[in-house]
Parts: sequence; C-alpha cells; structure tokens
Amino acid sequence: MTMPLDIAKLADILRLAAKTEILPRFRRLGGGDIRSKSEPSDLVTEADEAAERLIRRELEALAPGALFVGEESVAADPTLLGKLADAEFAVVVDPVDGTFNFASGIPAFGVMASVVWKGEAVAGLIYDPMGDDWVMAEKGAGAYLRRPDGEAIKLSVAEPRPLEAMVGMASPGYFFGERREQILANLAKVRFFANYRCSAHEYRTFSSGHVQFVLYNKLMPWDHLPGTLIAAEAGGHVARFDGSPYRPHHVDGGLLVATCRDSWQMLRREIIGD
Repeated sequence: MTMPLDIAKLADILRLAAKTEILPRFRRLGGGDIRSKSEPSDLVTEADEAAERLIRRELEALAPGALFVGEESVAADPTLLGKLADAEFAVVVDPVDGTFNFASGIPAFGVMASVVWKGEAVAGLIYDPMGDDWVMAEKGAGAYLRRPDGEAIKLSVAEPRPLEAMVGMASPGYFFGERREQILANLAKVRFFANYRCSAHEYRTFSSGHVQFVLYNKLMPWDHLPGTLIAAEAGGHVARFDGSPYRPHHVDGGLLVATCRDSWQMLRREIIGD
C-alpha cells in the first residue's frame, strides 16, 4: 500500500533521536534525571522526554498533518490518547521502550514508532540503539531486519511446537490477584518463559523466530502497535484474549501473539483459560 509518509525517513528519525538524546545519557543519568510516574518501577528519564521532543519536531516537518501520540505527551495530556480512535493519520511513538532497563544501566531498550492510517496500523518500526538496526514492517509487505548499510533480512516466526516445548515471553506483572496466580500456574505448562521488561526486544525476539509466543495484559498503543504488525507480517497470529483483532485504540482485553492460529488457540485455552 502507499504509505502516508516515508518510512525510511521515519526510521532515520528514530536513529537520530537515539544517537543524539538517548545513548549520550545511557549510564550517565543523574539523580534528578529519573522520575516515577504511576508506580516506583514506572519511570521516565530526561532521555525519554528529550528524545520525544526531537522525534516530534522532526515529524512535524516530515508529516505536518499527522496526529502525534507519544508516550510522554500522553502522560502530560491524557486526553490525547482518546483522539487516536478517530484520527485518519497518526504516528505513535515510544521514545525509550524499556525505561526501567535504561535507567538501571541494562542495555535492553528500544525506540519504537507506528503509523496509523484510517484506523489501522500500516507501518511499525523498532530501533535497537545498542545494535544499531531496526526491525520494521509495512502492512502487506513482510517484516525485515534492516541495517544502516542497507542490508535487509526477511523475518519469519518460529516453527510451531507442542505446548510443553514452547518458549515465550510473558508479562504477568500486569495481571493482579488470583488472576496472576492462575496465569503463573498455567505458564508452568510451557518449557520456559521470560520477561525482558521491554516489549521492543520481546517483539524482536518473537518476530526473528526465537520464541513461540508473547503474552501481555496491559495494552498501550506505543508498546504494541509496532510489534504486533511486525509479528503478523513475519507470519504470526495476533489477537486479543477473546479472539478479536487488536486495533490502535484498544487499551484493554489482553494480547496474545503466537506462531500460528492453532498455537494461539492452544495457548489461549491452556494459559489464559476462562
């Protein structure tokens, strides 16, 4: 399909933000450069805010008609999130995904953006500042690992496995009470699961064929729009827990991504349950 903006230029903007505002602050943040938002582990740093300002400024020149929905912009003005459902053209940005890792000096964080056109995600990009490469997808055109020298490697999800042999990514911390206990008990049915506290790298891991599923309960568009499109274009099956499609305006309903529809249904039955 015809993109409403130049995806290569958007990719360059994410890289510029990382090189200019994020990496120079990595492991160099002062005490006043880190603040908590909703809870002690929900952090924002000077790097998040400076990177988002740069990305927004560059996007205003590249795509002046787009609604800009950035994680930190929504933190400052929560009404902005509600505008996404009716926007014809929007760019959704997570300037530093994995802020807890970044603030802790752990080199597992990313810069993410997605393009929303007439109610659906049509492009997704995840840039890894440490590896200096992107995984990206345009709707209907496949998913690729791309490097600054122009190299492009097509991505494919892993082959399906039986439940007891599956390896995946799950974020049980956003289930609560008895529901969390149920999910954790059910996850014992798979071979292994991990949580990077960074959806950017979790989606990269899935879309590159290294794990069989990813599972989330908390849905914010900057965390999941890029990765779900990339996962789907790499051959994965993406749906909310009730089986319905995941849309840009959804903020609840859970999210399960698997290597194929049959694996998705098995995981839905055995891990999510009723």
